[in-house]
Amino acid sequence: MTDPTMTAKMTGQMASGKGFIAALDQSGGSTPKALKGYGIEADAFSNDDEMFALIHEMRVRIITSPAFTGDKVIGAILFERTMDGQADGKPVPQVLRDRGVVPFIKIDKGLEDEKDGVQLMKPLTGVDALLSRAAGLGVFGTKERSVINLANPAGIAAVVKQQFEVGQQVLAAGLVPIIEPEVNIKSPERAQADRILLDELVKALDAMPGDDKVMLKLSLPAKEGLFQPLVDHPRVLRVVALSGGFKRPEACVELARNPGIIASFSRALLEDLRFQMSDAEFDRALGEAIDEIYDASVNKKG
Repeated sequence: MTDPTMTAKMTGQMASGKGFIAALDQSGGSTPKALKGYGIEADAFSNDDEMFALIHEMRVRIITSPAFTGDKVIGAILFERTMDGQADGKPVPQVLRDRGVVPFIKIDKGLEDEKDGVQLMKPLTGVDALLSRAAGLGVFGTKERSVINLANPAGIAAVVKQQFEVGQQVLAAGLVPIIEPEVNIKSPERAQADRILLDELVKALDAMPGDDKVMLKLSLPAKEGLFQPLVDHPRVLRVVALSGGFKRPEACVELARNPGIIASFSRALLEDLRFQMSDAEFDRALGEAIDEIYDASVNKKG
């Protein structure tokens, strides 16, 4: 299990560290698209094992790059297979911690069909065993995603209720949950959904037992600064933002308008990286992306 000194150090880094969280947690459904963006077409693999081997190589290339250190990347979210894999002959979570990067694990199993304008998480089968394994590998926290497509109060309340129930399960296992109720940025009711979500999250945070803290991963709000009550809430360790389909320049502009919120980008971090690049080209492109996202996370525009 993670030792208390290490946990305290990682907690401090998540609470106040300067930088952002890299989301390297593409799962089975999104992996082919991620590989295509990286320059690897579908005909390069013939089964899931080959596909996951290729995405693991991509992630290892990222996390072992000289550009990828805790100086600017304070955390990284992993897919389960990546957490269980190795880089440079060591478990991936250990490699991250050695580089000053706090490891997280994605634990959701995908989304249910839409109902009441939202998509809840599918049942989290086997999650207790996964949480135990993650804790044993020195992982700090988890991430679990739901999606909000419309400003339906009943649907949004159901999303938040499920998220906090899972969050309590994660806390009981000694890990810190990143609660992710993503508002679809293409929603025609985005601004209204943001406001309903804010109200539901504040109610859920106020009702939390004990004194544990959670993290929140949210779509950047249509109205800048809307989520400040969440940034300031005593039960929130950190608020992070997903890119949600914005290209990196636009995502960074939106992020810089929201004080106290740092990035947890996936596509916006990886969009310029290609399999065919030399190591020098790859490290330079990754470094430029990291610098841009770091700046928007740390230096806010008034």
